[in-house]
Amino acid sequence: MPLTLGPLLIDADIDPARALVIRHAYVREHEDSGLVGLHVDSTHAEILEYTRNQSTDVRKFPATPPPLWVVFIREGGDQARLWSVVENRGEVANNGILRTFDLVESEHMADLRRRLVVGWRSPRTWRMNATTAASYPVVGIADAEPVPFPGFDRLVLSHVQLQAVMREHRYASWRTALSSVFGIYLITDTRDGRHYVGKADGEESIRQRWHAYATNGHGGNVELKDLDPSHFRFSLLRVFDPATPTRDINAAESHFKEGLDSIRHGLNRN
Repeated sequence: MPLTLGPLLIDADIDPARALVIRHAYVREHEDSGLVGLHVDSTHAEILEYTRNQSTDVRKFPATPPPLWVVFIREGGDQARLWSVVENRGEVANNGILRTFDLVESEHMADLRRRLVVGWRSPRTWRMNATTAASYPVVGIADAEPVPFPGFDRLVLSHVQLQAVMREHRYASWRTALSSVFGIYLITDTRDGRHYVGKADGEESIRQRWHAYATNGHGGNVELKDLDPSHFRFSLLRVFDPATPTRDINAAESHFKEGLDSIRHGLNRN
């Protein structure tokens, strides 16, 4: 029995009854709205911005769109490749022609981004309820290409990126590298610039410590539990060989807390 999109949606914890499936096509400009279209070199941010703007005509777009949108890009005449899944947090603007939505990229199906290709049975239809698209056949799922590890001193990750690093096969070399070191790390809340300085030592490598943040957003730190991890940025301040005495790691942690003033004006309690 051929694989269809439906089981993949359910496996990703997406209820087809509460999701919309969209297929973008490459077009220079939309005649009805004047909205600049997409092209083969459109960036991730440009595709997201394009998706945010939809027609006010309810014949073209639902008056009350569901909370999750599964977005594909047209590939060939009757195929579409998964771009991403976005969470719809509601309409934020309406000029009578276009409605603008607050969309945030979701982690649903993140491991299948750019890899999943489905057969698109309705070439003239660019959006539909996921319950309809659930029967569309899966044409292929490409192998994920490994992403080279950039080095400890060049590592800067959003929370979404951190989750991908801790889960996806293409980041296997990153997990190996992070497993090999202890160290001092920095979490920055990008909304206000406040810092949290933390450490990984003893029996806990950087990978193990960061895995906790990827899982629950706060890693067990009381200071971070009431904050939104989607605004966190993770980086490394200094790495240590696992044989390094704990007192040296503690001294480095204290130094960075003082240098970044992360107790008085940051997120560290002590």
